[in-house]
This record gives sequence, C-alpha cells and structure tokens, in this order.
Amino acid sequence: MRNYRVEAIVLRTHKLGEADRIITLLTREKGKIRAVAKGVRRTRSKFGARLEPFSRAELFIAPGKNLDIITQAETLNVYGEALALDYPLWTIGQTILETADRIASEESVPAETQYLLLVGALRSLTEKEHDGMLVLNAYLLRALSLAGYAAVLNQCAICGVAGTQPFFNVPSGGALCSDHRQPGSVAPKAESIALLLALLQGDWEVADNATDAEVREASGLIAAYTQWHLERGLRSLPLVDRQ
Repeated sequence: MRNYRVEAIVLRTHKLGEADRIITLLTREKGKIRAVAKGVRRTRSKFGARLEPFSRAELFIAPGKNLDIITQAETLNVYGEALALDYPLWTIGQTILETADRIASEESVPAETQYLLLVGALRSLTEKEHDGMLVLNAYLLRALSLAGYAAVLNQCAICGVAGTQPFFNVPSGGALCSDHRQPGSVAPKAESIALLLALLQGDWEVADNATDAEVREASGLIAAYTQWHLERGLRSLPLVDRQ
C-alpha cells in the first residue's frame, strides 16, 4: 500500500508505550480508522496539539504492520480550544464525539456524510449558532438517521397513519397512535414532537423558538432513543447540563 492523505477529526486517543498514542479518527475518505502518532507525548513533538480530540486536520499516513502511522498533520480547525472555555459546551462536544465513534463502528468503511455532519455540529457548537442542547439533539437524531435508525415522528411507526401521534415508544421506533400504544410508551406534548421533527429536518426557525420545557422533554426522548439504538449508554451523556 502507498502512503495516503485523509481529512479527519480526532475522536479519541490513548497511550501506547512511553511516548506514542493511538489516535481514533473519523475521516472523510475512509470512515473511522486508528493510527499511531509516534512521539506525540514528548514535549518537542512535531505534532503539538494537532492530534487532540476535537481537532480537524489533514493527515498524511503511512501503512504499518499492525496500525498505520501518522507522518504529518496540518491543522484545519481546533474546535477544542473554544469548547475548553465553556464546560457545558465541552460536555456536549464530548457526547457528540462519543456518538460519532460508536455509530462509525466498522473501521475503514466510507462515511463521508457522517463526517460532514460531525464537522457541521462542532462548528455550530463552537460558533454558538444555536443553543448547545439543540445542536446536540439535532446531531443525535441526524446521525442515527444516517445510520439507518431514523425516528418516525409524523406518522405511527406501526400502522403508518399520518399526523402527529399521542404516544412515543423507543423500541417501536418513534411515534405511535392510540390503537398501537405499546407498554412503556410516553405521552409527550405535541410541541415536543414538533421540535424533534424540526431538529431532524433542520428547521432552525422552529427549533430556536422552542420553550425550555419543550427542549427538556425532547432531550429526554432523544437520549433514550439514542442509547437504545447504540445498545448501551453513552458515558458522556450524563455529564451534559440539561437545565
């Protein structure tokens, strides 16, 4: 194999040996990959802070025996600098990175749309274009939708009857009509379901005008829906400030 170039966001890192790190990346060209950054933990490392979580960079990578090796990194964006100054936004960002890591579970499977969604979410979060919880909720809904787990919101998930439905059931895939209500269903406000639909479709005019109560209720539904389909809890999600 030849050396190759990728555009990537660092999802997480962990130590390898005395001075190296294994870097988990979501790339535009190859989906999720893991590669070694040699000497990155040394004070005089040539990589500096370019391979920390939240960093977006253009990377040059050489094939390795077990893991490929990052040979060069050119910074495109350092989203972590802005998030480090705002703890609530930092916890939201951590949840977004963890979700991206979990959804892109297969390594080297192309995931350009997921990559672009992640870039957009981090940019919106750091530039404070919208409330942080709205950005998180929109990202979770859209990332799941791209992965094949789209929530059904404007019809019954079982019978398909159109319109806003009175119940929501996570295992059933979303909204349910009265005739097909399942055990464990909840009855959210119609405005909260409308907010979910607006976030999924990118209708920010509706989303930005939601009340705090609607955002809290929608956030609870999205958190439950996300963790059900990821099959285990997100470690970072309980740290998110939901006030």
